[in-house]
Amino acid sequence: MAGVILVLSDGLRDDASRECMGYLQHLVEARRAWRWTVVSELPSLSRPLYETVHTGLPPAEHGIVSNQQIRLSSKPNLFGLVHAAGLTTGASAFSWFSELYVAAAYDRMLGRELDDLTCPIQHGRFYTEDATPDIETFQAGAMLSLRFRPDYLLIHPMGMDYVGERQGGASQAYQDQARLQDVILANLIPVWHGLGYTVLVSADHGITDDGRHGGDSASERRVPLYLIDPQRIDGGDTRTEVPQCALAPTICRLLGLSVPETMRWPPIEL
Repeated sequence: MAGVILVLSDGLRDDASRECMGYLQHLVEARRAWRWTVVSELPSLSRPLYETVHTGLPPAEHGIVSNQQIRLSSKPNLFGLVHAAGLTTGASAFSWFSELYVAAAYDRMLGRELDDLTCPIQHGRFYTEDATPDIETFQAGAMLSLRFRPDYLLIHPMGMDYVGERQGGASQAYQDQARLQDVILANLIPVWHGLGYTVLVSADHGITDDGRHGGDSASERRVPLYLIDPQRIDGGDTRTEVPQCALAPTICRLLGLSVPETMRWPPIEL
């Protein structure tokens, strides 16, 4: 069974990925990746959508409906399912993921580095500052992939959200941040493919031209999904929209896990 790496780029909207991420778009053109547009759930806020991505449920059902709710996930989620199956998990991510899947509230001194096989996230490297450079988050995730070979690995850079909220989703700085992430991925994806990983690149939410998110506009809700499978070269741009709730069951299927009844949306078909 091949492992899965999910790169969840916080605040990366669909049009920015299409226009600025030349490496990912090249893989689509070369039919070495699939591309969809994901319609995020509402509210288009980070913590509720972290939980949606990992449970396959809308916020009204999983119960995390704002960024201010600090508690553990109470629904079947990817980290718990992978762990229960005897597989290995990892995350290089913002501390809110620790609060959802390890312990709430986050301990800034002891929570930064986690290596505990009893936890749903067994190998974690967590950060607390929105301004943490993306390269640091990606490098920590790459280290986890090489050192521990987790079956499911989350890498969650915050740069798009940080720049977008300060300078807007139409700014040159926001576009440059997308190009930077694309260059980082261009150097990492071949390494991960050599390890046998299938790589998904998506986002929790987008951002408006003036730096806001939480609402129902296309710029806030439309985000990309790239799926790169090293064993297949029959990809392409599907030009279709898929619900965000389909991500969790899709990852379950890629990992060979049974999809729990709570994940009602069908996996995305390749």
